[in-house]
Amino acid sequence: MRGFSTLFFLLICPALVFSQSSATTPTPPAMQYGPSINLMEARRALDAAEKEATREGWPVAIAIVDTAGFMVAFVKLDNTQLGSVEVSIQKARTSALYRRATKEFEDRLTLGGANLKVLSLPGLPIEGGVPIVVDGKIVGAIGVSGVQSTQDAQVAMAGANALVSNTKK
Repeated sequence: MRGFSTLFFLLICPALVFSQSSATTPTPPAMQYGPSINLMEARRALDAAEKEATREGWPVAIAIVDTAGFMVAFVKLDNTQLGSVEVSIQKARTSALYRRATKEFEDRLTLGGANLKVLSLPGLPIEGGVPIVVDGKIVGAIGVSGVQSTQDAQVAMAGANALVSNTKK
């Protein structure tokens, strides 16, 4: 029964997990999901992220998932540490399922106290996963791992921004 109640809480009440401690600060509405990213879009995001990583000389794994957290595209650059494969996938899934960048989880953890409850949630609270947003809706997410988390996030943003710029053209 505990598994069901945890699942219910995570699916129905994700905004409660990250609500502000002050009762006077309203929680902004969560960004809505749109149609899931397709393979062509995922490849465009993956190519942009790979280009950024290659330009910087960073050996990384890059995962693109749809709105449900299922893999759509993946690449592991040469000399990427093997542990980064699963980490990139988990960062992407976490970002897609919670509709936010994984850095938000990491930032909460640094505050300590009641924010440590983040550690009990499924997912990975490490910077490097970001939602992919098209026309104001989340269509998937990208996760990157292999270098420092801020560098992972730089590569992930390059991939996510590739679709934003292409939809405006």
